[in-house]
Amino acid sequence: MEFLYDYGLFLAKTITFVVAIVVILVAAAQSKKSAKNKKGELELTNLSEKFKEMKDALEARLLTKEQLKHKEKAAKQAEKEAQKAAKKLAKENAKKSDDEKQASNNDKKRLFVVEFKSGIDAQEVENLREEVTAILAVATEQDEVLIKLESGGGVVHGYGLAASQLARLKQKNIPLTISIDKVAASGGYMMACVADKIIAAPFAIVGSIGVIAQLPNFNKILKKHDIEFEQITAGEFKRTLTMFGENTDKAREKFKAELEEIHQLFVEHIGSFRPDLDVKKVATGEHWMASQAKSLGLVDDLQTSDDYLLAQIDNADVYQVKFAIAKNVLEKLPFAASATIEKVILGLADKMRNIRFS
Repeated sequence: MEFLYDYGLFLAKTITFVVAIVVILVAAAQSKKSAKNKKGELELTNLSEKFKEMKDALEARLLTKEQLKHKEKAAKQAEKEAQKAAKKLAKENAKKSDDEKQASNNDKKRLFVVEFKSGIDAQEVENLREEVTAILAVATEQDEVLIKLESGGGVVHGYGLAASQLARLKQKNIPLTISIDKVAASGGYMMACVADKIIAAPFAIVGSIGVIAQLPNFNKILKKHDIEFEQITAGEFKRTLTMFGENTDKAREKFKAELEEIHQLFVEHIGSFRPDLDVKKVATGEHWMASQAKSLGLVDDLQTSDDYLLAQIDNADVYQVKFAIAKNVLEKLPFAASATIEKVILGLADKMRNIRFS
């Protein structure tokens, strides 16, 4: 009897294990399939309405009954006047051309808010691309775009592309404001300088206009353990510095020259968007607090993004634009964390080799 009990328990465990493996394999297959067709979704949030709802909720608790009645009466009167104005506008539009209708319908300014928070790899640039494209589809020259930027910089190609995405707005003459609440350094400042206006919180970190590349070299360790490393290239400078081979002074000089070239391009980029800035004075790799950076010409005003939005809320319709990609089932499972760690480890060597802004 005890044997049957043990056997049944073993069988139950085995079946459970097999079912779990099958579920994981199916989920992985489904994840791989959906990854090919993964599509994002554009989210539009009316911040003006959100602010109004918050204000109304507070006033409902703070105002007396008489004050609330007076406020509701005034709101109803304002709504009636708005409806009359809308009807009048509709009648006038019926007599206008399509271009005139478009102009009259867009009398009130719209402020589009985009958040960009990124790390070294600048992978958020893909979402930024979609957000900018969506805004360009509807925005006019009387509208404005506010980018809430937070980045300490990273890979050259990633932040170069991010800055180019912001430049698309400038090319269409759409006013662009960058707000820095915490940090916009190095590649982050490469993006910020594209704006017509840069605002920053007093203690935000700004600057760090420089380029850095670093990698370890394990050649001595390999030699100590009698391990040979071979690297075959075509072209004298196909590979300059290496992690496993023996680096030469000539290779170091070439690598340093490449960094200097990138730094010069960085300096020219900033100078093209902020011609009044003495770029050579600040392109030393140093960073400053925004209160110091203002006197150097790196930022225009000391103000948080919150204060800027509050100042705009009465004169503009404020919308937050966000492009989001839904996570699949596999990404939501606990072992997605281990997959992420594995991905990071595999890419570590490549990341260390990447030239990045700093």
